[in-house]
Amino acid sequence: MILLLSLASVSGQDGNPFRVEVDLQQQTAFLIRGRGLVLESPISSGRYGHLTETGSFKVLEKEVNHYSSIYGKIVDGNGKTIVGDADVDMKVPRGGKFIPAPMRYFMRFHEADGMHAGYLPGYPASHGCVRMPEQLAITFFRAVDVGTPVTVFGRTPRANEYSPYGLPPNRRMQPWFGRPADPRFQPQYAPRSLDPWWR
Repeated sequence: MILLLSLASVSGQDGNPFRVEVDLQQQTAFLIRGRGLVLESPISSGRYGHLTETGSFKVLEKEVNHYSSIYGKIVDGNGKTIVGDADVDMKVPRGGKFIPAPMRYFMRFHEADGMHAGYLPGYPASHGCVRMPEQLAITFFRAVDVGTPVTVFGRTPRANEYSPYGLPPNRRMQPWFGRPADPRFQPQYAPRSLDPWWR
């Protein structure tokens, strides 16, 4: 269940009253004010080999139109994707180019990892970042400031606990394709792209 309270009512207060908690086991991020839950969001955290770091952090920077400096895709001269999960060190064929992955509403909290809008396939799939549906990432982005506490905890589900199609049926999260989370979200923010190369 997703719960949303008015952010405007606290915007005039001194200091930022919010904190963020990320549960890797449940693949959920929580926006909290005091002891009250303001908003929860499904996420896709780092997959094995690129696990999202656990611990206590703070938001280090915010950037609306951030792009990855490491990950993206390689396209040919016609713009057709050749490698959908590329990194900047991969060889690019003649006439092609490397396109950095967009990470809109980026909130960096540990080294290069941050929370941002991105594709949610229903299981941990990122290179370490915490992806959220765009309309929810926007709300988190507006609520937090540089310095807002971020706590990441829990155990990332192991490979045998999920498949390319998500978690087992009794624990499966549905892929997020921009459906409205709550009718009070206005205007609706549709993801710019559903490409799974979003990291």
